[in-house]
Amino acid sequence: MPLPFLASDSVHDQREAPAALPHTPQDRWMRPYRPGPWRVATAALMLVLSSYVLFAAMIIAATGALPGAGLCLGGGVLVIAAALRLLRVGFWVSGRGLRQSGLFHTITVPWDGVGSVRTVQQPVKVLGLPRTVQGQALVVTRRDGQALRPLMTDHNADFLGRTEAFDMAADAIEGWATELR
Repeated sequence: MPLPFLASDSVHDQREAPAALPHTPQDRWMRPYRPGPWRVATAALMLVLSSYVLFAAMIIAATGALPGAGLCLGGGVLVIAAALRLLRVGFWVSGRGLRQSGLFHTITVPWDGVGSVRTVQQPVKVLGLPRTVQGQALVVTRRDGQALRPLMTDHNADFLGRTEAFDMAADAIEGWATELR
């Protein structure tokens, strides 16, 4: 069963950036890197929590308290939706443009609207928490000069402790931008 939130294996099987960028016939959105262990572990814990909440909803429904069961069911579904959305956070590329998915928002910029894509040294948040450290971030600037929020950093949930993976992913996204702009 294909899992669209995972990256294409053709990008990850090679140790260096591929010479020809993988365009699919359907021109689907793909993430040029795999979700990191912190992101996957958090989503897994959220799914375990939701299973307990859904089981509690079943027990509450069996006792006859349907409003409480509905509330637990709704809470479990919200936790499942948040876990799935957490797995989709990051940069996505296709022949049409660059997509930056956050937890609550998604921004799509067509390739002709992308001004520059580069890796810069700057203070970055550790795992999205308020604490900042000096690190690298992938900065996307539109043609009108407006910069997108740097979601891809070497200290986020996908790349904490995996600087080589961050470099490969940043190089892949910069390669897409160079070829398709």
